[in-house]
Amino acid sequence: MSARESGLEDTGIQISEATASDFFALLKPRVMALAVFTAFVGLMVAPGVMNPVIAVIAIGAIAVGAGAAGALNMWYDADIDALMSRTSKRPIPSGRITPGEALGFGLVLSVLSVMTLGVLVGWPAASLLAFTIFFYVVIYTMWLKRSTPQNIVIGGAAGALPPVIGWAAATGAVGVESLVLFLIIFLWTPPHFWALALFKIGDYAAAGIPMMPNVAGQASTRKQIFAYSLILAPIGVLPWAVGFASGLYGIVSAALGAGFIWHAWKVLADKEMKRAKALFAYSILYLFAIFAVLLADTIAMRAVMSAGN
Repeated sequence: MSARESGLEDTGIQISEATASDFFALLKPRVMALAVFTAFVGLMVAPGVMNPVIAVIAIGAIAVGAGAAGALNMWYDADIDALMSRTSKRPIPSGRITPGEALGFGLVLSVLSVMTLGVLVGWPAASLLAFTIFFYVVIYTMWLKRSTPQNIVIGGAAGALPPVIGWAAATGAVGVESLVLFLIIFLWTPPHFWALALFKIGDYAAAGIPMMPNVAGQASTRKQIFAYSLILAPIGVLPWAVGFASGLYGIVSAALGAGFIWHAWKVLADKEMKRAKALFAYSILYLFAIFAVLLADTIAMRAVMSAGN
């Protein structure tokens, strides 16, 4: 029965036509998946044994918090999302969800995720989650994104915090190891997003977003991508150097880092946009692979230690 047939339209009450899939899209599921996975690795790599039920609650709360940040980001960025081909079909600019619905949805999920994590897991992790949501929505989305070409460099801190939150959920504190994981994602973010910005330069120009290629030019951006890649590659090996990963992880992470440098060099040396697209794709593979290998390495080392005991 439609709103008109039910008489609700005549009362001024509006019935949302958004579907569950529309609200799910509002959570930025691909970004949320990366946050959840890196948080899970942070939780698993942390010392000690966590109650499985509490661990599931922690990861669930972090997932909801990441989705809430995505929803609030889409609410605020609806105006520029409508101008870019990459984002014009998102729920708000396409008209499937109203800005008010997105704002309410994001705020409710933010409070729910932080309170759940704080009450059932621990307040250190919950405080970090609350700070991450605030940083991504207020510092990055509302301020940095539209004001400086360094937006993604500084704003990348929000995306780098999930493994620290996972570690804090397991230990109640922030360890050096979790900061190493933070540093990997933090340094990975600029070359990853600037590669995207190179082949989406027209979109950002249309929306008036000061991404690095639009402000500093493509040549400077390519040089900066390569510079960040040279720094990222050895940082990716740090878990082995610091001592919470095995030599096998060190070898694999070094090989993955060499691949990142190779792709970045191709972007620098060859001006064809297919090189930027290849680096963007490889960067996603790199980050998932680094954390997947670290997770497998941790499980294997604990199994060996358990067998030895």
